[in-house]
Amino acid sequence: MKIFSTTINSLENALTQSSAKQKVISNNIANVDTPNYKAKSIRFNHALSNELGKFDAIRTNEKHISFSNSTQTSGYQVVTKSNTNYQHNGNNVDIDQEMTEMAKNQIQYNALVERLSGKFASLKTVIKGGN
Repeated sequence: MKIFSTTINSLENALTQSSAKQKVISNNIANVDTPNYKAKSIRFNHALSNELGKFDAIRTNEKHISFSNSTQTSGYQVVTKSNTNYQHNGNNVDIDQEMTEMAKNQIQYNALVERLSGKFASLKTVIKGGN
């Protein structure tokens, strides 16, 4: 019997991924003036597919799309953007894009933390018996 739903685990994974994205963005910003530095980004496709594969689905009609649990690796992949140059020194960090991504990531991180805090507050209420 599971005591906790998988929501807490999913939120924890999302926080880990958001933290990793923040590190990559911060590294790009720190190297904005480094000659020949190539910006990096994170791909979450595998992680998203893995999380979506955790849902139980039942086909009620043969015309519906089938739900399959493909064996995909969890986590994320850091990739280097090597096909562009924005500066004369070979650097391809777009500071405006990186700052925008950092702001979006920070908003997502804060929302995840707030949701996780709400889950723990609910558990606390249940443990105390509603008082």
